[in-house]
Amino acid sequence: MILISGGRGAVATQLTALLAAHGLDLRVGSTEPGKLELPQGIPSIKLDLTDPATFPDALSGISSVFLYAESAHITEFVDAAVAAGVQHIVVLSSAAVLSPDAERDHLAKSHLDVEHAVRDSSISTTILRPGSFAGNASAWAWPIKSGRPVSLPFPGSYNDPIHEKDIAEVAFAVLTEPRFQQQEYTLSGPESLTFAEQLEQLAAATDQTITINRVTPDEWKKEMAEYIPELYADSLLDWWKSNDGKPVALTSTVEELTGHPARTFADWAQDHATEFKH
Repeated sequence: MILISGGRGAVATQLTALLAAHGLDLRVGSTEPGKLELPQGIPSIKLDLTDPATFPDALSGISSVFLYAESAHITEFVDAAVAAGVQHIVVLSSAAVLSPDAERDHLAKSHLDVEHAVRDSSISTTILRPGSFAGNASAWAWPIKSGRPVSLPFPGSYNDPIHEKDIAEVAFAVLTEPRFQQQEYTLSGPESLTFAEQLEQLAAATDQTITINRVTPDEWKKEMAEYIPELYADSLLDWWKSNDGKPVALTSTVEELTGHPARTFADWAQDHATEFKH
């Protein structure tokens, strides 16, 4: 049986649908299992990665885990997985761990801690390291729907937006194909785009005008203080600044593992257009 953690997340939702469609035995964990909308016959269970008391029941009878990188109690989770007889863990990490200063970056370090804890265990480990989630653009939905400018400190910063469907299909491949397991994969979308270019594509997909409000990093932090802790905000700002005006490297991993090219950001924008319309 496969356990999916973070069941309400975009990747987990897509992965659950794929596994269910192929008739695989799975269980979906969430901090709020009652709010999950699952395929018929798929069970849910309480799994809070910040609460070790939820680990034993969630892991009972599980052979493989799709694990979101939550570092708070990763040692306890790994210990519980070993005790339950789990054989394989697929970690959804981040390409940020590949940065030379990853150990000093709060966001990257949290992913590294998870990678190290799982990899140092007796459990077979596969690591997925996506770059920028296309779904990060959802943070712009509120101002766009309100007809307001999108505040950006670095509109010319490049990223490699990857569709959640592609991450889910890669996860499906490594969960179901032994030849893909016990490896580390860096994932990207097919294009290196600036934030400004992404907003242009969102404008085209939604048939509306989207404007940018160029703000300072401190102004952006103040605007986002309610939603993003300062340490994470600083990590994001440092990352965006490092890629300002500099296209990022891309990988062909999605195509190699799924057999099709990675979906474009324009594809993602079309799939999610209703979330941005006035």
